[in-house]
Amino acid sequence: MQYRNEVKHLINTGDRASICASMRAIAQLDPHAQAKGYYTIRSLYFDNMADKTLREKLDGVNEREKFRIRYYDGDTSVIHLEKKVKRDGVGYKVSCSLTAEEAQRIVDGDTLWMATDTRALVVELYAKMKGQGLRPKTIVDYERIPFVYGPGNVRVTIDYNIRTGLRCTDFLNPSCVTIPASGSDIILEVKWDDYLPTVIRHAVQIKGRRQTSFSKYAQCRIYG
Repeated sequence: MQYRNEVKHLINTGDRASICASMRAIAQLDPHAQAKGYYTIRSLYFDNMADKTLREKLDGVNEREKFRIRYYDGDTSVIHLEKKVKRDGVGYKVSCSLTAEEAQRIVDGDTLWMATDTRALVVELYAKMKGQGLRPKTIVDYERIPFVYGPGNVRVTIDYNIRTGLRCTDFLNPSCVTIPASGSDIILEVKWDDYLPTVIRHAVQIKGRRQTSFSKYAQCRIYG
């Protein structure tokens, strides 16, 4: 597995315009965003009754993980189960595909089939649903402007219009009603492997903006 460096900054609409202009001059849009310049993401995060995932994030636990199910642009024909791991300030992600039927069964609590599945990540989620009490907890929606840059395997994303859904069972319904999770938060996120090229560092530098540990999941837990 490849650990990746990651930094986040809270920015404003003016910063977003400036960074997008700079990135368009030196990098490429992610191919999945070519049509509109952005795409929408819907994720369903898992946690337990003690809010283990939330608490570890807020408390800054050094080694932590979170599970989520995700799809893009309302297209439920391609769904991903993902686990994100953070350790010593770097992280990695593992994922596998789910069908819409499998995702809905997980949402509905129909999980026995997961115990003997051939995908290791599905079995791991099942074990943690049984052992730690993980359950679908919160829907997180947002728009993302994604740029990619080959040297350093750099990915620069700008996430905005963060919303949350109150009913996890509606996760696969693209018309599920979601509500704003905060005011007008815009998150700049930069990920890279071994080094961050100077040209990217300069393109994303905004005077007066500090690195943050902003969590869209934590922000969307504002309503419970």
